Amino acid sequence: MQGEFDVLIIGGGLVGASLACALGQAGVRTCVVEASPLGGGQQSGYDERSIALAQGSQRIFAGLGLWSALQPEACPIHTIHVSDRGHYGFTRLRREQEGVAALGYVATARVLGKVLVEGLQRLDAVQVLAPAQLTAFHIDADAVHADIEHRGETLRCTAGLLVAADGAQSAVRRQLGIETTRRDYEQTAIIANVSTDKPHNNVAFERFTDSGPLALLPMTGARSALVWTVRADQSEEVIALDDAAFLERLQQRFGYRLGRFTRVGSRNAFPLQLLQASESVRPRLALIGNAVHTLHPIAGQGFNLGLRDVAALVDVILDARRSGQDIGSLALLQRYAEWRQADQRRVALFTDSMVRLFGQSLPPVAWLRDAGMLALDACPPAKRWFGRMTMGRAGRLPRLARGLSIADE
Repeated sequence: MQGEFDVLIIGGGLVGASLACALGQAGVRTCVVEASPLGGGQQSGYDERSIALAQGSQRIFAGLGLWSALQPEACPIHTIHVSDRGHYGFTRLRREQEGVAALGYVATARVLGKVLVEGLQRLDAVQVLAPAQLTAFHIDADAVHADIEHRGETLRCTAGLLVAADGAQSAVRRQLGIETTRRDYEQTAIIANVSTDKPHNNVAFERFTDSGPLALLPMTGARSALVWTVRADQSEEVIALDDAAFLERLQQRFGYRLGRFTRVGSRNAFPLQLLQASESVRPRLALIGNAVHTLHPIAGQGFNLGLRDVAALVDVILDARRSGQDIGSLALLQRYAEWRQADQRRVALFTDSMVRLFGQSLPPVAWLRDAGMLALDACPPAKRWFGRMTMGRAGRLPRLARGLSIADE
């Protein structure tokens, strides 16, 4: 079996599926290759994994026509409270100050995946191969040629553009020898859902501690999503605690702003690193999402940055189609790379600097950062700049990131 496509996407996770939805709505012949079964995510339950959606990401899903399906199960964030444990520094962002209905939202990966899969299934221009594996590929002047193993067969596909959306351990990136720079934070993120005896009232908390940031994000079902960063040498001990001891340790680190912690679900641990690819494009190749940048989870920027990659690449591809250009040409793809470079670098620098700054325990450093947080809280122009950046509304925005539909492109 053979297939000819305009775009071949390797990786059908949330970022890759979002790109396929956008391209398919514009009639771009797209093939998605995903290693896991389609729609094979977790079932509904207390332990569902959550994802923070910036306000700019909500606009992208609105532009895709998917927000109406997501909204009923997405918990809005009305306030973000940032504090420094053991010190006086804090700052708050409120939706009223930013003139938005919500600063962001928290949705489960299950719901996001379900909505995207249903969207893909409505698109005649999109073919999804799952579970499937890219076994070989080569790129020549005219096309990408790929061998894909699917249901015991080898499918030979050609496309004008190959998009690597296959995550931080990207096989496409490795096969092409694209170098990366990495920084091991020597920290581990412990992920779980928790309940408290006070309602979260749609407040998201980011609390900096001497072992790393601790975030609580409001969820539906009277839950909060916990992202607790600990030193790598502490992670096994914290994971091994029974529920009561875990909640007591968490109480000590977070405090009582939400009352007492009453329940914790299953816990997972992930080592943290900063990864940046040295190249994001080559002739007939583009990297998006974690394949090109993997960040510390501080401020919840990673997935949102990947969605903005999607929105910019879609604009570049559709502009090329309108003008009759080759969507795989290096000159064209460099427009995508240059467009995304400032945002990617800005967010990577922001998250990395926050980790470094709040990891310092020297009294002068602590005093300066706390004074800076109070100054930010008291300075509306600075707070607006900070808010626009964290909401994904800074810089030149592609069509989807402005909430505009591309279905009629």
